[in-house]
Parts: sequence; C-alpha cells; structure tokens
Amino acid sequence: MAVPPDIVRRPQEVYVLPVFLVRALALLLASLLALAAPSLAQAQIANTAAPAAPTDPFGRETPRTAVTALLRALAEQDYERAGNYFELPARTPASQGPELARRLQALLDKNGTLRPFGALSSEATGNLNDDLAPDREEVGTIPIGTTDQPVLLSRGTGADEVPIWRVAPETARQLLAKNVAVAAREAAPAADEATIAGAGLKDWAILLGLALVSFGGLWAFAALALLLTRRLVADHGTNGVYRFLHAALPPVSLLLAVLIFYAWAGRLPVSIVARQAALRYTGVIAVVAFVWFALRLVDAISDLAIARMRRSERRQVISVVMLLRRTAKLLLIAFSVVGVLDTFGIDVTTGIAALGIGGIALALGAQKTVENLVGSVTVIADRPAQVGDFVKVGDVVGTVEDVGIRSTRIRTNERTVVTIPNGDFSARQIENFATRDRFLFNPTIGVEYSLTGAKLRQAVDIVAGILRDHPKIAEGGRARLAKFGENSLDIEVFSYIDTPNFDESVVIREELLFAIFEQLEAAEIGIAFPTRTLMFSGEIPLAIKPPAPEDKPGEQG
Repeated sequence: MAVPPDIVRRPQEVYVLPVFLVRALALLLASLLALAAPSLAQAQIANTAAPAAPTDPFGRETPRTAVTALLRALAEQDYERAGNYFELPARTPASQGPELARRLQALLDKNGTLRPFGALSSEATGNLNDDLAPDREEVGTIPIGTTDQPVLLSRGTGADEVPIWRVAPETARQLLAKNVAVAAREAAPAADEATIAGAGLKDWAILLGLALVSFGGLWAFAALALLLTRRLVADHGTNGVYRFLHAALPPVSLLLAVLIFYAWAGRLPVSIVARQAALRYTGVIAVVAFVWFALRLVDAISDLAIARMRRSERRQVISVVMLLRRTAKLLLIAFSVVGVLDTFGIDVTTGIAALGIGGIALALGAQKTVENLVGSVTVIADRPAQVGDFVKVGDVVGTVEDVGIRSTRIRTNERTVVTIPNGDFSARQIENFATRDRFLFNPTIGVEYSLTGAKLRQAVDIVAGILRDHPKIAEGGRARLAKFGENSLDIEVFSYIDTPNFDESVVIREELLFAIFEQLEAAEIGIAFPTRTLMFSGEIPLAIKPPAPEDKPGEQG
C-alpha cells in the first residue's frame, strides 16, 4: 500500500457570507415549516373541538402591544380610540380619555421618553422583576414640572374577562393636573403643520440629520483609521494589528453609531411617533452590526487558532476549531433572524413552541441528519482521525481533508475525494497510519540449504549485527533462525525503525536490506530462491522411441 507524504496540501477554505446567509435562512425556514406542520394540524383539530379564546379588540394583551397600538392611534390622531388605553381614576368621566391622550402625546413630544419596542415586555404578565407591583409596568417618563415622572401601565380585565394593559390611574391623575394641561397646550404642534406617518416633517428631518451625522461620521472615522494604519504598516497583508482593525472597525463603527443615535434620539424634543419608529427600526441595524462583528470575530479567532495549531502540528484540534466556527456562525445567523423578526413585530414564540411540538417529526423525518450530527460530535470528541491524517476507513484509503458537521472528506491515492457521512464514519473500523511513532521492519531472509551449520550461524550473526549497529533501529531488535522453509532456511527479523516519518522510514528500510544483502554476499552466503528436487525410484528409461512414420495413423496406402 503506497502512503503519500506527511505534508498534504489542503484546498483553501472560502466563505462567501451572502451565500452562507441564504443557505442558513433557507435551512432555518425549511426546519420551521417542517416542525410547525404537526403543530398546525393539531391546532386545526383543537379549533374544531373548542372555541377560540377571546381577544381584546384594541390589542392591549401585553405592555408591548398596548404601547404599540396606543402610538398607532396617536399617529392617526384618533384620540377617541386612544382614550381606550387609559384606566381613568375614580369619578373621572370617560370623556376625559381623549384629552388625556392629547396631553400624553404633547408631553412625550416635548421631552418625554418611551422604552424602545424591543425593551417592552411581550408577556401577558409583564416584567415581574422590575421592583414594581405585579400589576404595574413602567414604559417611559414624561416631564411634569421640574422632574420626570414614570409612565405606568396597569393590568386589569376587559370584555369577556380578557387581561388587558392600560395607562395606570396614577399617570392619568398626573395628566389631569392644571399645570400639565397648560404645558400640553404649549407643546402641542401647530394645526397647519405638514405631517408624514403622524409626525411633522421637521421632526423627521431632525432624526434623519442625526442619523447622517452619527452613522456617516463614524464610517468616515473608521475609513480614515484604516487608511492611516495601512500607510504606517509595511506589510499590511500579514500584520496582525491591521488585520484586526480591518475586520473589527466597520461593524464596530456601525454598532457605536447605533448606540449614539439611541442616546441622542431618545432625548430629542421631536414627535414621539417619529422617535419611536426610528428607534424601533434602528434596532434592525443594531442586530446586523452585532452579528456582522461577531461573524468577523469568529473568523479571525478561528483563523488564528488554526494557524497556531498547524505550526505546532496539533492537527487534531483543527477539525474541532472548524466545527465550532461553523456552529457559531449558524447560531449567530439564527439569532439575527429571530432578532429582526421580533423587531418587525412578528411573534417568534409560536415557531419556538413548534420546535417542541414537532420534535417527533424532526426525529423521524431528519433521522439521518441527526445521526450525522451525533456522529460529528463522536468524531470530534473521540478523535480517531484528524485533518491531514492518512487513514484506512473500510475500503477507502487516503488523507483526511476535512471533518465537517455532516461528513468527512478523504483524498485517495488516485486523487479522488470520497465523502463519508459522519454517522457511517464513526461506526466503521478506522486505521490511522499518521499516529505511528515507528515503523515495523519484519522481513524473512531465506538462505540456501547447502550451507554448513557454521555458515548458517554466521548468517544469523550478520543480520543481528546490522540491526544492532544501525542508529535508527529501536532497542529490542532481533534476528533468529525461524524455521526450515520449503525452499530455504528462514531467518526472521523483528525490529522497529525509530522514526515517525514515512519518507525517512522508506530510506532506512532500503539501507538495511542493502547492508544485509552485501554482507551475506561478502561472506559467500547465498540467498535462496524457489527450487524443487524430484526423486525417482525403479528403472528410468534412457530414451523413448518415437513412433515410425509409417505407423502414423492416416498415412497407410
């Protein structure tokens, strides 16, 4: 069996991020659809068996939905509908609801704040770890006098005993004060002001200018820093500092710009409708920036680790690093998808719940995939073969080029690539030639039967002396007369060539065989070759007379 050199050139691994994103999203979407199928069927059966649970027509089931629906009503200036989101104090007429909505909007436009969409609780019970009463939730602040007062929501029940969240009576009572009414009238926008999506053009222009300053300024700073570093560093292609800045500065600058925009926009005296919309969808940019930075960080760390492992010849760790890198990237892509969907108000809890409900469908429908994933964990943990090892797996002989999440690729001596699923790979008998610390030297040397006893002893001593004197033969090598063979007197050699390098072992093996042959030849001891002696008993005819020509059949006249 021919074994290739120890050093195997591996094809460079190329990662194209857009393709990876598309594949990951497609895989995630297909998985969710497959998992959700049984749950949807169960839901349809349940719907036919029991009536649907009652819902609140104003969408006040959670603090998040209540604040979002209230802002939508304020953007449309539908204050009659907005009044339904207030729990009025005792003995306060219901007609005060629309007026309280106007005052709340005016104070929020002035210098008030609301928590971003992602920070609002999406649970029907609210946030129970905020040091408030279980039926209270703080969602922002409004300026009243010289201080900022919290905007509280209270949990109650609506029609059909549906739990709902509304602006708490404590906040409504503060909005009913006379000084608040005056401040609200002063902060109210002009009636003839042009608006877009419920907010004035001036407010949108201020937010757009802030975005340009923060995002554009930090982008320019990152580009300038990279340009200066590129000019100061001679070999920027291999310089670690430049490579780190090139990988980290673009996503970090984007993330810092998001944080600056959040800090400034939250305190600007602009329409709360425009401000909350800008902050909400800036969250998508924050998720993209974080995932972008994390993906680059994962690549940088893994490339550095792989380079160090190759220099220290710890090949068994390379496959572990590659598997961890791919897993981390897949988790980051899944995180970004969930974060973006949540920012756009798409409830992801149903899909997550479907993961548990559809677990049986996953186990049955993707049995081979799960088997290969488990096999990958087994291959990485047990380490029977690593990248660069020369192995024999079943009938396949070659060099391991990659240990992936699903399969292992082996480059054969014919230069073809064989892909073996990891579930099958971990279950086979694996013979790893790369882990040898020495090579067996075990030839059988046959000498002629015509030798005398003294010459036979001399032949054994010659072979034993060659093993003993060679510096690369490990201690314990021996040569002994093994048996009377069919054609020769067999001297068996059992020893180890003390080197882990295959190429070096081939050279040493050749040296030993040449030395044995030359010294036996010098001692006039012949190497036997297959012979056969035939013994006849009785009288042996000296000749056999051929038949006379006339006796040949067919020649008679």
